[in-house]
Formats: sequence, structure tokens, C-alpha cells
Amino acid sequence: MKIALILLPLLLATAAAAQNSALKGHNTDAPIDVDAARIEVSDKANQAIFSGDVHIRQTDLKLDADSVKVFYLRPKTGDPTIQRLDATGNVVMTSPTEKASGRLGIYDVTQRQITLIGDVVLNRGDSVLRGQRLAIDLDSGRSTLDGANAPGKPGEPATGGRVSGRFVVPPRNGSN
Repeated sequence: MKIALILLPLLLATAAAAQNSALKGHNTDAPIDVDAARIEVSDKANQAIFSGDVHIRQTDLKLDADSVKVFYLRPKTGDPTIQRLDATGNVVMTSPTEKASGRLGIYDVTQRQITLIGDVVLNRGDSVLRGQRLAIDLDSGRSTLDGANAPGKPGEPATGGRVSGRFVVPPRNGSN
């Protein structure tokens, strides 16, 4: 019991560190670079679909996926403004200290939110968390990982799930 009480503060500190995203204060106004095998633009719908091993970079944020749909606004003058990116297939988001993967990723540039859905795995160092929905608030840096799956078809309840993880506690100097 003593060991559990001694380790509890270390586990809570590691969990708190994992909860705060390294993307706090991420500059959503920075240029977004895209590399893909193909692009299809639908100007009337203000959408572009990048496909084929898509790589997106914005400062320290990296987003990789099979396909990414970009929603944008086209002002009467000037460049289009990206509103949101929807990534599907082998979605991986990487920051300097974290890596997260899932089946679907949504980067809402306007709302400054990133969401990963479906078989989400979040890695920070050797620590790992698993769940079904990861939400990251870029203003506060707060991350939330839920175990419940995304809602099913209309009228059907979401299926249950749990968050699981392993927090690796670094050894303390001079202790056993």
C-alpha cells in the first residue's frame, strides 16, 4: 500500500502532463503547406480534396492521411481562407512532443480545435493512451480523450468504450 501511495503523485503528474497538449497557442494563422499525389478543386463548393499520401504542415503541427478535404472561404479579393481540414484514412497528427493517430481527423482552423476519432492512440514519450475520441483545444492546450465511440447512425446510441493507457514514470535519482 505504501508503494501505491508513493507512486500516485507521480502517476497524477504524468497524467496531467499528458493532458496538456504541446500545441497550446499554436499559430493557426501560419501558412499551411500541403503535399499530395492529387488535388481536386470544387470552387463552387469552396472545397479542395487532396489524396494520395497527403502531408500537411503548419509550423510544428504535422498532419498525414490518405485523403484530406479542405473547406475554405473565398473573399471577393485576396487569397482563400482555410476554415477546416477533414482527414481520413491512416490519420497521424504529430507535434514536437506528441503523436496521435485515428481513423478520422478534423482540424477546425477557425475554432482552433483538433479532433481525432476512431481507435485513437496518443503517445507522449513512452507513455501511451488509447480511446475513441481525442479533442485538443489549441487556445488552452487542454486535451480530452473519451472512451465512447462516435455516435452511430441517426437514432442509434453510441457504443460504449473505455480509455486505457500506460504512464511511464521516470526513475527518481537515488531511490529504488
